[in-house]
Amino acid sequence: MMSDMAGLTPEHFEWSVSGNVATIRLTGATRKNPLTFESYAELRDTFRALVYADDIDVVVFASNGGNFCSGGDVHDIIGPLVAMDMKQLLAFTRMTGDLVKAMLHCGKPIIAAVDGICVGAGAIIAMTADLRLATPAAKCGFLFTRVGLAGCDMGACAMLPRIIGQGRAAELLYTGRTMSAEEGAAWGFWNALHDADALDAAAAALAQRLASGPVFAHGITKTQLNQEWNMSLDQAIESEAQAQAICMQTRDFERAYRAFVDKERPEFQGD
Repeated sequence: MMSDMAGLTPEHFEWSVSGNVATIRLTGATRKNPLTFESYAELRDTFRALVYADDIDVVVFASNGGNFCSGGDVHDIIGPLVAMDMKQLLAFTRMTGDLVKAMLHCGKPIIAAVDGICVGAGAIIAMTADLRLATPAAKCGFLFTRVGLAGCDMGACAMLPRIIGQGRAAELLYTGRTMSAEEGAAWGFWNALHDADALDAAAAALAQRLASGPVFAHGITKTQLNQEWNMSLDQAIESEAQAQAICMQTRDFERAYRAFVDKERPEFQGD
């Protein structure tokens, strides 16, 4: 059953909707927008619910106060983790991984609009987005080794090499160093760089472009991008044949054909 989410009122992050585009901003700008146990869980539940939302077609994960996210809050998360036993720790790490899985499987394109600090779990959120925009001031770092942990957090060892290559990912995950905006753009991590005062507008324009397209088909594209990681080439070609046959049954496909015949621009409606 589909649901509406435009009126969502989360407790632990900002949520706004313009048309069919939702924007998420983490709170706590004075601390560079850290994550807490509560915001992790609420974000996970929100992205899970988006699967069934028919009033949201694109999600922008934006910055707040000149920064994206400083990762897990030192006092609200790191401190308590030191005192937990193994069962509690595994429950936490599984929850953080569930946020990534919820973002991957929400059925909506996600655009990260990153300014300033984007580290730790914040870097993971940016990595998990489908498209990533940044400012020249964006500093992205997978800092886990710097706090005595492995670099293999929340799917980073699987996903980051696919975006920037094995060698570059290995360097970032072993050293925990910050990737500059210029490096990220050259390596393909960032799709584009924009000045800070133009970042939100660029993300909104990209989101609107996606939202005005064949959004059902966009959901299929997202599914295929994720599923085909684990397929042989023959399996991928067959899976895409089935996916495209499904999309050919949509009204948007017929609208595009008729618009082409009439030399008009198609007006997609997502059905």
